[in-house]
Amino acid sequence: MTQLTSDVNNRIVDKAQVKKYLTFLLDEKTYAVSILKVKEILEYDTVTPIPKMPDFVFGAINLRGKVVPVVDLRQCLEQKKCEIGKRSCIVIIEVAHNAASANIGIVVDAVSKVMDFNFSDIEKAPALGESIDTDFIEAMGKIDDQFVIMLNIDKIMTMEEVSKLAVS
Repeated sequence: MTQLTSDVNNRIVDKAQVKKYLTFLLDEKTYAVSILKVKEILEYDTVTPIPKMPDFVFGAINLRGKVVPVVDLRQCLEQKKCEIGKRSCIVIIEVAHNAASANIGIVVDAVSKVMDFNFSDIEKAPALGESIDTDFIEAMGKIDDQFVIMLNIDKIMTMEEVSKLAVS
């Protein structure tokens, strides 16, 4: 049986045709990641620096007895370095490569909200030429007249970078 509901604009939508994303801000731009990748959201707190890590690594946090590496998502996307503010958060996400997966914290400027995107409001990632890597863009979501970059969180860091962060 199809479950019908109404969206924020009171349009009737089929729940099977909706994908949920956590939206957040980086340098005043809205990005999104599939809610299925999000494990939890933490207020930014003390991050312990780890020597000899790449520049994009803030350090690690203790999450219920587990060491979780924390990265600067801005730098992973080749933007300017993140500045921690009052609304900064650490989003714990599950990153998968091949058969392995790991939880990693990503620092974002602010978490916005969980949004439902109808399939009709999601477009394929743009093709920007062979020399420009857009693998990290899963799709582009439309909110009113604005686009939201939907990240493929598994493709943001290389396998080599993820393996450097592997903490047992």
